[in-house]
Amino acid sequence: MSIPIRLTVNGREAAVTVEPRTLLVEVLRTHLHLTGTHVGCDTSQCGACVVLMDGRSVKACTVLAVQADGGAITTIEGLADGDTLHPMQQAFHDHHALQCGFCTPGMVLSAVDLVSRHPDPSDDQIRADLDGNLCRCTGYQPIVRAVRAGAQAMRARPAAEAGARGRHV
Repeated sequence: MSIPIRLTVNGREAAVTVEPRTLLVEVLRTHLHLTGTHVGCDTSQCGACVVLMDGRSVKACTVLAVQADGGAITTIEGLADGDTLHPMQQAFHDHHALQCGFCTPGMVLSAVDLVSRHPDPSDDQIRADLDGNLCRCTGYQPIVRAVRAGAQAMRARPAAEAGARGRHV
């Protein structure tokens, strides 16, 4: 039995037909060819598959696609604005918070969710919130620095955007 579902993925409408047991990560990678969402463990332990669903981070390997029906999904591919990286992506780059890059999409999206809930997180909050995301390369210190810098840039961004809108009026 197949079920039609509709999602808004990275701002675009998507309609797919899936079996009820199909995971969201499979839809993103196989049906929509968005391979930035990684499958690392198949047990929800590593966090490589984190995406934003309706603005909140979820492990796409634990969400059935039918549960996401009607939802808004943001993957790492949808975070940047064209060639301009999202402030959190830029912070990860600037602070060398990646090496092999396998965990990076999940880390970045988890960090974006954290900062949306706690705009000025402490290092302890960052560590606690990223606890479900494993990195085997960086030792986490660069990631904590990047999240702190990304949070600062994200706080500054709305003010800069408001100023830019005001100049064009």
